[in-house]
Amino acid sequence: METAYLAALGIIGLLGLSTLGATLRQAGPYGRHMTAGQTGTMPARAAWLLFESPQWFAFALTFWLVAPPEAGPSSVMLFLFGLWQAHYFYRGLIYPLRMRDRHKSFPIVAVCFGFVFNLCNGFANAYAVGHAAHLMDTAWLGDPRFIVGLAVAAFGWVVNFQADNILLSLRGDGFTGYRIPHGGAFRWVSSANYFGEIVFWWGWAIMSWTPAGLVFALFSMANLMPRAVAHHRWYRTRFPDYPKNRRAVIPHLL
Repeated sequence: METAYLAALGIIGLLGLSTLGATLRQAGPYGRHMTAGQTGTMPARAAWLLFESPQWFAFALTFWLVAPPEAGPSSVMLFLFGLWQAHYFYRGLIYPLRMRDRHKSFPIVAVCFGFVFNLCNGFANAYAVGHAAHLMDTAWLGDPRFIVGLAVAAFGWVVNFQADNILLSLRGDGFTGYRIPHGGAFRWVSSANYFGEIVFWWGWAIMSWTPAGLVFALFSMANLMPRAVAHHRWYRTRFPDYPKNRRAVIPHLL
């Protein structure tokens, strides 16, 4: 099983590099970057529910059937399990059910890519959490890395959740196009939701202190930062009055 874990880490790394290279050339053709008459798509809500689902079941099955030590999972492991499942309960179920743009579509190729990535990532992170020696000791709950990581993750989640609410409210009146978001971290960046997501997973990487957590945090940056830059350019092209002081995804930097 250790071989499968290392292979999953390698696959995630390769997917991250390929995603970074592709997105730097052209933003993924979904959402605002879809082209007119694009084929090979499916409804966006169903697509989201499908490609996020492995993060639930792959993590849960690995955690309970493959990863637990003989003595059973420690309180630290159970906390991390609960945090992961809670995040994806929101991200993989609640959020897509709250989506207002039901007419939107999503490329099937991207759904397949997302499904494979999430399958590998859910397995790798659950295996890492279940086998990390430092996570078997309850003392880890008082370790500075756990405390700092938890604080970072909490901050990132709040930023991401607030950004989601702001974006969803832009279509609260039935409007189906795009508007300039305001408030929250949108004061400083065009993609506050991506900023929050990146920060959250760096918090996870710090608090879990595993190779899988680090690889996922790096993948999140490779996946979301180039797309955020593309969003930023799109906003500036689409809206002449777009706030000039905003950055793309990292306040005051990028």
